[in-house]
Amino acid sequence: MSLRGTREVRENYQIFRLTGLLDAFSEPAFRKVIGDCIDNGPKNLILVLAQIDFIDSSGLGALVQLVKKAQNAGGSLQIVTNPRVTQTVKLVRLEKFLSLQPTVEIALEKLKKK
Repeated sequence: MSLRGTREVRENYQIFRLTGLLDAFSEPAFRKVIGDCIDNGPKNLILVLAQIDFIDSSGLGALVQLVKKAQNAGGSLQIVTNPRVTQTVKLVRLEKFLSLQPTVEIALEKLKKK
């Protein structure tokens, strides 16, 4: 698979650290796994995409769907990025909607303010 990762579950949030490619090939499994994790809780998620080498339109679409799913479940989704992912997200003007954060620590601070 072109996308791999780890999951860490805490009391009121989950952190996913992903590496590889978030593209049309990996997107269906990514969306299903993360969606199931939202359903099972906790509802607040942090996706660490700092080690993602490439994201395409299907990957961006999955992120948008997962943000909406988390919000509809009463949670939130923060995304920690790298310059490549940030640039791709900014090209389609989704940086505010996708709640991009520079570090996990800042993403955690945003969760605490909820």
